[in-house]
Amino acid sequence: MKKNYLFILFLALTLSATQYGLAQNNVNNSPIQQKIEGLSLYPNPSPIGRTFVNITSKRNLTKKIEFFNVLGKQIRSIVLTGKELNISNLSKGVYILKITEKGFSETRKLVIK
Repeated sequence: MKKNYLFILFLALTLSATQYGLAQNNVNNSPIQQKIEGLSLYPNPSPIGRTFVNITSKRNLTKKIEFFNVLGKQIRSIVLTGKELNISNLSKGVYILKITEKGFSETRKLVIK
């Protein structure tokens, strides 16, 4: 009988230590999300006849622009070296732009009326 108590005590201590260890691992260790400084997209919403929208940031470095429709399907990807993004081939609608500059990414919604 004494052996059973020792076994139960050992099992309870083991489970407690395991749960404590798991609780420690669930601490929010996610890296700090950094954003592109001074990112702006204008004019937004943009009229259907407009050819360009401007994408600027504080550093104005080369940007990778990925276009997604509202269903999340990627429809286009380009590298932008200046600040004018050609939107003449986009139809009326809502687009999600994933803008990446020097390893940092942000998303913006672009509306074409």
